[in-house]
Amino acid sequence: MELLWLAVSTIAIGVFGCVAWFWGSNWLLDRIYPPRGAQAGDNIRRASQIRPWLFLGPAILFLTTYLVYPVLDSFWRSLFNSNGSQFVGLDNYVWLVNDGKFRESMLNNMAWLLVVPALSTLFGLLAAQLTDRLKWGNIGKSLIFMPMAISFVGAGVIWKFIYEYRASGETQIGLLNWIVTQLGGEPQIWLTLPVWNNLLLMIVLVWIQTGFAMVILSAALRGIPEETIEAAILDGASPLQVFFKIKVPQIMGTIAVVWTTITIVVLKVFDIVFVMTNGQWGTQVLANLMYDWMFRGTPDYGRGSAIAIVLMILVTPIMVWNIYNARKEVR
Repeated sequence: MELLWLAVSTIAIGVFGCVAWFWGSNWLLDRIYPPRGAQAGDNIRRASQIRPWLFLGPAILFLTTYLVYPVLDSFWRSLFNSNGSQFVGLDNYVWLVNDGKFRESMLNNMAWLLVVPALSTLFGLLAAQLTDRLKWGNIGKSLIFMPMAISFVGAGVIWKFIYEYRASGETQIGLLNWIVTQLGGEPQIWLTLPVWNNLLLMIVLVWIQTGFAMVILSAALRGIPEETIEAAILDGASPLQVFFKIKVPQIMGTIAVVWTTITIVVLKVFDIVFVMTNGQWGTQVLANLMYDWMFRGTPDYGRGSAIAIVLMILVTPIMVWNIYNARKEVR
């Protein structure tokens, strides 16, 4: 109950605080530069130059406090030893290059990057196309989108039960092992099997992100001019040809935005791995490795910060490219 009241009060303070700021700052600006009297023209011009910054000011303040400062602080910490008492320069980055777990994390993140965005975008595109052709398509879309409402931790717990293992001869409570035993196979501890465990973790994120891809791509498909589709049909194009040669090329920009957005999520993946395997059995990823060094056992803030900086460097160019494409789509 205390957490509920805290959440409600935080939302209320945030909303009413914004309203109070914008109303109060505009009221004060109009008093300093009143839009009347002998100087009305100059006052209106000056107020018009200042007013946008009244709206941008809080955003810039919070971005600087919660984004720019933490990045600079993390980089500074990465140049020191575990407790920040001794300057070590780039030693933590040299350690990263030579650390086996870091290389494992990089390889796993690359595998996630190859699999998850591709499958999520593909399934989302297929779902968007197929649900638009069905009478009960809206219900189907709701069911596909529903995993997006589940936290990554919640999704990890759900799928951990699906992969749950019980010894041979016992009742299998894990859906996957139950299916295997019904088909005459032996139950497996799936999350400990090399290669397979990473793929099974990726399935969880694909399950979540497919709904996101479907919603965005469905809107893009509906925005395609009907004239182009009708012209293709009159020219004798089959439904598959219309889809792949007419529709898909016209939404390639949106597909790229969806792909890169999911890529950013993949690079930062943490919760699913933490809940399901905690990075064991060859499933370590960068974000979980960073958490291990920062908060487990004896914290090493230097190495943890170095991993955080590497993660930021990987995410930043994709994020910039994504913003560029999104703006190009708008134009």
